[in-house]
Amino acid sequence: MNIKELTYKLIDDLKAVCHEYGMGNDGNEYKVITQVFLYKFLNDKFGYEIKQKNSKIASAEKWEIAYEKLSKKEREDLLDSLSPDIMRLYPEHLISHLWNQQAKGDFDLIFDNTMLDIADKNIDVFSTQTTQNTKIPIFEKLTNYITDDAQKAPFARALVDKLVNFSFEEAFAESYDFFANIFEYVIKDYNTNGGGVYAEYYTPHAIAVIMAKLLVGESKNLHNIECYDPSAGTGTLLMALGHQVGEDKCTIFAQDRSQKSNKMLKLNLILNGLVSSLDHAVQGDTLTDPYHLSDDRKTLRQFDYIVCNPPFKLNFENTREQLAAMKQRFWAGVPSVPNKKKESMAIYTCFIQHVLNSMKNNTGKAAIVLPTGFITAKSGVESKILKHIVENHIVYGVISMPSNVFANTGTNVSVVFFDNSKKTDKVILIDASKMGEEYQEGNNKKVRLTEEEINKIVDVFLNKKVVDDFSVAVSYDEIKQKNYSLSAGQYFDIKIEYVDITHEEFENKMKQHKENLKQYFKQSHELEKEIEKQLEKLKYEK
Repeated sequence: MNIKELTYKLIDDLKAVCHEYGMGNDGNEYKVITQVFLYKFLNDKFGYEIKQKNSKIASAEKWEIAYEKLSKKEREDLLDSLSPDIMRLYPEHLISHLWNQQAKGDFDLIFDNTMLDIADKNIDVFSTQTTQNTKIPIFEKLTNYITDDAQKAPFARALVDKLVNFSFEEAFAESYDFFANIFEYVIKDYNTNGGGVYAEYYTPHAIAVIMAKLLVGESKNLHNIECYDPSAGTGTLLMALGHQVGEDKCTIFAQDRSQKSNKMLKLNLILNGLVSSLDHAVQGDTLTDPYHLSDDRKTLRQFDYIVCNPPFKLNFENTREQLAAMKQRFWAGVPSVPNKKKESMAIYTCFIQHVLNSMKNNTGKAAIVLPTGFITAKSGVESKILKHIVENHIVYGVISMPSNVFANTGTNVSVVFFDNSKKTDKVILIDASKMGEEYQEGNNKKVRLTEEEINKIVDVFLNKKVVDDFSVAVSYDEIKQKNYSLSAGQYFDIKIEYVDITHEEFENKMKQHKENLKQYFKQSHELEKEIEKQLEKLKYEK
């Protein structure tokens, strides 16, 4: 098996252990899988890196033994020579050490304490935080999720048993696409509702790649770029954007109030070589308590690139008045609380305003996933925002996506692109709703874009190509004349097909039309009779 197949097998094996010990479909299963998988990855990454620094370790049959034999001074010098994004592990932290401890009766305590010690010794770099600046360590106790005390030690042993069958070393030379696929495979069973309230709709990898390519475009010589997602979820959008910019050329900033999302985002950042951004991955409510602020802490921090796939509808009546009082942030207003269906409050309109406020003046760009209904809004907060982004020349493109491309929502979605440079004189509108191929996943029918379709969308968008029944490039004045509509279909030319036919063909077509009309009239007359009959029957029964 190749490294990808072996990695998938490891994930499957870890999930099998959880199921065997009663954690199948348990709410905490994802914590075990993501943490143990990450522990294995970091253990092997550490071994790979110290081999580059020390020839004795590199030539040893078992690098773990050679590392353990180093003197305290040699070990300290070796650790000091590593880059900050490599986790510092001591001999007692290694998988091989745990393997040798398995015979001990309290192995569950040994396993958990090892996790806690690794987290504590690396908390300055390998941790995220909350809006209250509370550090969230990378690892936590896991065996406490097993309710039967007698099963805790066997559970820990079973997990460690699965970690010794192969090494990740071969994977470290792989590209972003490899780790994107691996990450999706790790979390695929735990991604219901996108992992969190502020990540209600998980963004497919293909859509994330399209958004990243179109935001960054042909930009070259990028450096010190700051990328942001205010509803980051598991980080799919940010990883695609970071890769497009260059992992070594950008810093990632994220916020999401879901604990579950934060754990998965942490894994995603580490797998994709963005360890230095962990400190900027914040858990908390972006709307009521935005963490990423300017240096004076009075206004929102502004970013080079922003991506966002916010929840569309949500009951936020408990915080609605607090948000409404922030007039400068939510200049277009905040949705009212409806008498019925409070869960239908359009929270996405608050996120649009937050995104617009967080873009750098003159240079900031953003892409946000929205319900397609927004792009033709005629009233309310939506209409105010729509007019603002058109009149101020901020919107520069819209792509309406196929139905069911976002698997967790039946809502039709569009991706709207903003640019604060206001350099464009044409807005590119693309109707990709008829694209995609259907496929079955479990009981759900889904749609995915093919590679050819992705390339077509990117090419048409970047070059502002006009393609019949697919795309238009329109001026801001034209958009105003169409009542601010950003729907591509409303700008397509209506085509009348002219065909040459003989007199005889014409007569035959007219004859067929007459026959059809006669049939329709007959069916209508019979239906009318049946209705009268039923009405008479009802009268009689009364």
